[in-house]
Amino acid sequence: MKRIPLVVTLVVTLLLPASVVRSQVTGAATEQLGKVNFQTSCTPAAQEHFLRGVAMLHSFWLDAAIKEFSEAAQVDNSCAIAGWGVAMAWMGNPLAAPPSARGLKEGGEVLAKAKTMGAKTPRERDYIAAIDNIYKDADKTDHRTRAVAYEKAMEQLSARYPDDREAAVFYALALNMTLNPNDKTYANQLKAAGILEKVFAEQPQHPGVAHYLIHSYDFPPIANKGLTAARRYASIAPAAPHAQHMPAHIFTRVGSWQESIDSNRASARAGQEALRDNTIGLRSYESLHAYDYMMYAFMQLAKDHEAKALMDEVVGTRKLNVDHFAGAFALAAIPARYTLERGRWADAAALTPTPSDLGWDKFPQAESIVWFARGIGAARSGNVADARKSLARIEALRDALKAAKNAYWAEQSDIQRLAVSAWIARAEGKNEEAVTLMRQAADREDATEKHPVTPGALFPAREMLANLLLDLGQPAPALAEFERSQKSDPNRFRGLAGAARAAELAGDRDRARGFYTKLTALAATADAERPELTQAKTFLTK
Repeated sequence: MKRIPLVVTLVVTLLLPASVVRSQVTGAATEQLGKVNFQTSCTPAAQEHFLRGVAMLHSFWLDAAIKEFSEAAQVDNSCAIAGWGVAMAWMGNPLAAPPSARGLKEGGEVLAKAKTMGAKTPRERDYIAAIDNIYKDADKTDHRTRAVAYEKAMEQLSARYPDDREAAVFYALALNMTLNPNDKTYANQLKAAGILEKVFAEQPQHPGVAHYLIHSYDFPPIANKGLTAARRYASIAPAAPHAQHMPAHIFTRVGSWQESIDSNRASARAGQEALRDNTIGLRSYESLHAYDYMMYAFMQLAKDHEAKALMDEVVGTRKLNVDHFAGAFALAAIPARYTLERGRWADAAALTPTPSDLGWDKFPQAESIVWFARGIGAARSGNVADARKSLARIEALRDALKAAKNAYWAEQSDIQRLAVSAWIARAEGKNEEAVTLMRQAADREDATEKHPVTPGALFPAREMLANLLLDLGQPAPALAEFERSQKSDPNRFRGLAGAARAAELAGDRDRARGFYTKLTALAATADAERPELTQAKTFLTK
């Protein structure tokens, strides 16, 4: 078979101002998904489906990608590399969680068939062999070990075929899969970004390059480097729901809240439309993921009425289109953010995992969020008994995560445990113990990085430490902690309000005026008059 290089541009008429389109996954190439160039030995008809699948894969539009790769295999029954594509898609979002049991089963079966069939070129066989590292011995070897083996295989593949830009792009993705969340040098991320920036200069319409650059720079000290990719990705692949959402990762890191809202609103619409199912209560997990980021942004701009409308929509969710961690996380985090960010402690203390029949046992790291919010709400409402019940549940979920060897989320649950314990100690008048516990929580949270599934900590521990010190009548050290928190979580409403109040109480009126001015500018489009805003305006008029 003559090998023919193809570059496919998938075009769509933009029907909505926010670049949201009604997505098609079958028929003619009607979407705008970006440009990819992945040469194969498949027939031209199969190649068209294959390239569309790769473009979708790069935007984590996984169910649609599976359909396209499967169609490629049907059109050309000798197109073994299509099995690689299916296996890549069944891996799921590789930056969010390990493959599901179903993913390992379904992807493994297709991959086994592709291996038996035998690809026509050594390069295609190398791609298949590389992804096999994720699937083989999955019942015997932990996911990280297999992911590292995959990363090394992709490094070798990229070196073996230096002109294959897809190999370089997928290698960069693998580096992000295996990053160390405790590494503050961001070694893997910057290495990946270095690879991707070179390809971006050559292929400015490549969806994967823009996407993975955003992930590579999704960390406070380097987030500004990702703004170019963030502001281009949505226009590169407007048909892909995830492409509408991903820019919000960078917008959140730099505190650009309205850009985050706009990005996530487009993503939520695209995700829900892609369902093509109007079943009441059915929600796209991608839409929920976007809603979590949107709720976080609403809270920073004091757009409480818009946040309430979002809450009302989310609480109607009864089922996810895909049993995905990101959906469960959003269902837990959105109500928790809505209560905690507004200081509604009694409301936080009444939260429950909703919907109750979701199967929360599969997502202990998501359920832990609910009990974290409940524990803080109860302790700050003076209900120590209920706070201790929440604490016990957090500890049980942490132990379950440890048993599952999910070290990252076990650590996050333990940080939550420390924070709730600190507020319990404060409620009991054990002030020194409270500060010690909260400082431990803050230091441990600073030592890790946020997971890609979340826009940020539900309630930053460093900010809570500052609040605790302020509550204890220590405004000067509280101000120092608020300012430190702003470095990792910039432009947060509660952070600016707390810093302003701490400076005022410490007698530093110039710094207080500066923070109050920033707060009122941040909330210039607020649709609710929060007490902190009233306080800011009163101070600024003196």
